Amino acid sequence: MLDRDQLETFATIVELQSFERAAGALRITRGAVSQRIKALEQSLAAVLLVREKPVVATPAGETLLRHVQALRMLEGSTLRELGPGARPGEPVAMAVSVNADSLATWFRGVLWALLRERGVALEVIVDDLDHTAARLARGQVAGCVSSDAVPASGFAARPLGEMEYRCYASPAFAREFFPGGLALPAVLAVPTVLFDRKDSLHDRYLARCLGVAVDRYPRHYLPSPGALMEAIEQGVGYGLLPSSQAAARVADGVLVELPPHVAVPVALHWHHWAFEPPLCKALTELVVRHALA
Repeated sequence: MLDRDQLETFATIVELQSFERAAGALRITRGAVSQRIKALEQSLAAVLLVREKPVVATPAGETLLRHVQALRMLEGSTLRELGPGARPGEPVAMAVSVNADSLATWFRGVLWALLRERGVALEVIVDDLDHTAARLARGQVAGCVSSDAVPASGFAARPLGEMEYRCYASPAFAREFFPGGLALPAVLAVPTVLFDRKDSLHDRYLARCLGVAVDRYPRHYLPSPGALMEAIEQGVGYGLLPSSQAAARVADGVLVELPPHVAVPVALHWHHWAFEPPLCKALTELVVRHALA
């Protein structure tokens, strides 16, 4: 049986990315931290940490980190079921990774239901859909919304439907720069508004509309769905938005969709551990229910 103190020390090092900071958080000496990790690695016959700055887990360490997270959640769930006398009011720590557009739209329902009913201390890590699954594999989160339909070994994926994106601009911007619809000269001359440098969806949209790959075009980066939509409304650029998010603004005349009215569907999947503690299983069912509602 693995030593719980050693496991918690290992997980704390990974979370804080430092032996020194872990020692401070655990209120033990730096030497004691090293001794625990050495003993844990010897018992498993595996190197668990890359001892650089910052300290990160090895592939074996990532597997162990998922085990520690599952232990924490299973213990927290069990203590809550035993009643308030076991550990009054203490929530169960949980982290998930979600793309910003999902967080700004349908995933909000998951948040409120989870925070009101499940008794968790929740951390939401926002990342691009193409990168969230890597966080799950590294043991940083218990589940994630991803564009990848195929889970890694040891994980499962549930389909969540599609999020549809369309290209919008303010009416004045559209009249000035795209009077006849999307055209290559204007695309190369006026800025689009993107979420961040990981955002490749606009490249796919342009290739679909223009029939050629375009990657050298002016762009603004605004890593906030609300700020991104407001920038488009204010006429500082054009860009892709979830059609469900933009529909009301189109109805109000604040935004218009740019011809040729091409939709870019993005399939969403919920990736999670193949064998989930009860709390994580409840989270999975909650996510699927809200996504497909």
